[in-house]
Amino acid sequence: MKTLIIDIQYFSSVIAYNKLSKFSHCVFEQYEWFQKMSFRNRCTLSGANGIIHLSIPLENGRDQKKLIRDVKIDYRENWQDRHWKTITSCYNRSPWFEFYRDELFALFQKRVDFLVDWNMGCFEWVAEKLGLAVSWSLSDAYRATYDEAYFEDWRGLLKPSSINKLFPSPPRYPQVFEERLGFIPNLSILDRLFCAGNKGLGDAGETV
Repeated sequence: MKTLIIDIQYFSSVIAYNKLSKFSHCVFEQYEWFQKMSFRNRCTLSGANGIIHLSIPLENGRDQKKLIRDVKIDYRENWQDRHWKTITSCYNRSPWFEFYRDELFALFQKRVDFLVDWNMGCFEWVAEKLGLAVSWSLSDAYRATYDEAYFEDWRGLLKPSSINKLFPSPPRYPQVFEERLGFIPNLSILDRLFCAGNKGLGDAGETV
């Protein structure tokens, strides 16, 4: 079976976890250059008035030229408290939020220096809640290409600016504000977890 290789993201999109659920092993790329305007330090939720983007502030800003493994989180503002309050505001009425609330709150109390460590902590928390049977490792060097016979390369594929074009018809599930806003596709896995629990992820709806 092939191995998936993908960038390290902050509470990745539903489509990313749909993809991950189809693999027994995943390699997370830690030797790429940091890319701004991406899901590496950003996740997308749905609030009462529409889409909300949560961004983790970074030391040296978003225009820095560093390997993703060396990017540090900026704690001059209490971003964890702000993100947690936003998540609570968006999902306190969702069916499953109360079930996951305490453990997720504990995660947001942890302070880690590097973005990669935070994102991997988020991944491990979600993978456990979803019951994903996937092992993982971090890349040991950067490779521009991988042997397609053994790897499926999703690095750089999922971007806020293009994810809805690549995956226009992902699997649907009930959303908190769907009656008011309609179904909003390709949100963070948190949206699906709070709205639908850890049921099977279903078909990834891939078009690439």
